[in-house]
Amino acid sequence: MKKTIDVMGLGSALMDFLVEVDDNTLMEFDLKKGEMHLVDQEKTKSVLQKIKDKNLEIEIIPGGCASNTLKGIALLGGHVIFCGAVGKDEHGEIYEQEIQKLGVQSKVSPTPPNMTGHAVTFITPDSERTFSTHLGAAIHLRPEHVLEDDIKKSQVLHLEGYQLEGDTRATVLHAIEFAKKHNTLVSIDLADPGVIRRNKEFIADLVKNKIDIVFMNEMEAKEFTGKEEHEALAHAQDLCQITIVKLGAKGSLIASQGETFTIDPIKANPVDTTGAGDSYAAGFLYGLTHNWPLDKAGKLGSLLAARVIEQKGAGMKDISAKELIHKALE
Repeated sequence: MKKTIDVMGLGSALMDFLVEVDDNTLMEFDLKKGEMHLVDQEKTKSVLQKIKDKNLEIEIIPGGCASNTLKGIALLGGHVIFCGAVGKDEHGEIYEQEIQKLGVQSKVSPTPPNMTGHAVTFITPDSERTFSTHLGAAIHLRPEHVLEDDIKKSQVLHLEGYQLEGDTRATVLHAIEFAKKHNTLVSIDLADPGVIRRNKEFIADLVKNKIDIVFMNEMEAKEFTGKEEHEALAHAQDLCQITIVKLGAKGSLIASQGETFTIDPIKANPVDTTGAGDSYAAGFLYGLTHNWPLDKAGKLGSLLAARVIEQKGAGMKDISAKELIHKALE
C-alpha cells in the first residue's frame, strides 16, 4: 500500500482552557502557582464552576502533546491522522470539530461515561502558568480504538511519553506492533522527566528495540541517560535511528547514523511556551516525511516553535507555512 498519510499520532486528547487571572484570583482556586496539578472529576467540576461564577474569560484550544504536533504538520501542508479518546460530551464534540478545522483527520473515540480530558491553564500577569489537569477519557484509549489500516498507510507513527504509564501502555505497544508489521517508522516524544524516572528500564528497552526517532528536551535527556546535552545525544543515538535533543532558546541537536547536526535557535518574542517542543517535532517530522536533509528539518522545527510561542496557547494563528518552509530551505 502507498503511504498516503505523513504522520499518524496517538495521544491524550485534552482541551486546553486558557484563563488569564491575577495572583489574588488564582489563590482562590487553591492551586500552587507555577505547578501542574492532576485533579479528579469532582475537583475539576468545582474549578470550572468557579471560573463560570467569576465570569472569567476562557479561550478553548484542542491540545495534548501528539495532537499539537499533528496540528503543526497539517499547518505546513502535511497529511495527518489523530487517534485519541474523548468523552461523549460537548467538549469532546468541540475537540473533534476544532482539530478537523485545523486539517487533522480525526479518529477520536467517545468513551462514555468519562468526561473529555482537559487542562485548565491559569496565566498570571508575570506569564507564569499554573495547571489544573483532569485526564478524563484520555486514559481510556484502548487497543480496539487503533485501526491497523491507518498505521499501514502512514509514514510515521508518532507517540507521546505520557501514554507509557497506566492502561494506555498496552494501547501504545499494540500500535507499535502494527507499525513494525507495515514498515511504518515509530517516533516518540519522551515528554516528561517524571515519566522517564518512573519507567526508565521499560523506556530504555522500548527505545532500543522498537523506536526509530526519539525527541527529548535537555531535562528529559539528562533523566534518560544521566548525561548532559552532547553526551546524552551520543549515548541515545546508539539506541535508535534518529535522536533529537531540544535545547529551547539554545536551539537543538540531531544525531543520525554517526552524523551530528547543531540547529541554531530562532529569535522570538515569547508570550507562552506551551507547545514549543510539540511544534518543533511537527516541523522536523514534516521535513523528514518530505525527504528533507535532517538539518533543514530541524531548522523548520525551530522556526515553527518560535512562531508558536509568540502567541497564547499552542495556537497556529497567522503563521505562514509557505514563509517558514522557504526560510528553512534557504
